[in-house]
Amino acid sequence: MHRAARATFQRILSGAKLPKMDVLKQERQRLTAEKKSAYKEYRAVRKDMQEVITAKSNIDHLLSLTDAQKNKEMER
Repeated sequence: MHRAARATFQRILSGAKLPKMDVLKQERQRLTAEKKSAYKEYRAVRKDMQEVITAKSNIDHLLSLTDAQKNKEMER
């Protein structure tokens, strides 16, 4: 299994040397930090979007009530 994995890596890397474990660990830490930062931003934007959707829904509801009242007045 080790030989198969090594052969696959060599094929993927086009014969270049395998990266050192320390380099891979540092890259993983960097990518994890980047992911956390992006997810934090995503949550903030998602919260803002939910607030906008709620406000739009409330406004649509109020406008539909106003339209219904206008229609009743027109019928009288």
